[in-house]
Amino acid sequence: QLQLVESGGGLVQPGGSLRLSCAASGFTLDNYAVGWFRQAPGKEREGVSCTSMRDGSTNYADSVKGRFTISRDNAKNTVFLQMNNLKPEDTAIYYCAADYRPLGGSRCVYGAMDYWGKGTLVTVSS
Repeated sequence: QLQLVESGGGLVQPGGSLRLSCAASGFTLDNYAVGWFRQAPGKEREGVSCTSMRDGSTNYADSVKGRFTISRDNAKNTVFLQMNNLKPEDTAIYYCAADYRPLGGSRCVYGAMDYWGKGTLVTVSS
């Protein structure tokens, strides 16, 4: 069964940190771009960050640049999202998704992703 499973969400105070993980099973991520998306209550899902498992390139939404870092471990078939200096507006369900991209490239488009995880909730509140 092909699936992505997110973990690492939780409740954190403003200014705190969390590290999310996205583990793939049933397929290898080597030829995929893997992205993190989030959806806050009453809002549309938005892209947060994306990385190419092929060439290691990355990109970030302006709202998280300098605070979030995406990384990958091809041997563990896992992608991470380190989130620092969290703000209440970061509260959302965070999803990881994978798009088959054998030539590399880290542009993750919401409508083009092939696989999605079920999400993990991040709540930033005092």
